[in-house]
Amino acid sequence: MSNIEIVSCHDPAEFPALARIWRRSVESTHVFLTHEDIAFYAPKVADSYLPAVKLRIARIGGRTVGFSGTDGNKLEMLFIDDNYRGLGVGGALLGEALDRIPRLELDVNEQNPDAVAFYRRHGFVIVGRSEIDADGRPFPLLHMVSCAAST
Repeated sequence: MSNIEIVSCHDPAEFPALARIWRRSVESTHVFLTHEDIAFYAPKVADSYLPAVKLRIARIGGRTVGFSGTDGNKLEMLFIDDNYRGLGVGGALLGEALDRIPRLELDVNEQNPDAVAFYRRHGFVIVGRSEIDADGRPFPLLHMVSCAAST
């Protein structure tokens, strides 16, 4: 989709809208999470996770439809409003991150096969696995790097 605009986000006033996108996306794509799991992570999104990363927002027609967050050479988050999945928003955000950070690394939930396939389609390879997530919860992560980073 050529009308996707990617912009930097430096305004914490945007965080509530991004947290809503996160929640809609997770409820749709992270079917392995219970409502209690989502409730555990939800307050951390706006309060801890978003302020800790360099944010980029995807907009279509002025509407925020997705976002990504990087820290150093790592993609820490990429979430798309469920109503805009499949329209190239995720690819646009990932492409922008790869333009800035060619040796991009990321972790993806092993139990989210669509996300794993998305990153593979975009040239990422699995280089490791963890049994637990960063919060010590039992959600296995696959560690991936862009093909440029693996050579």
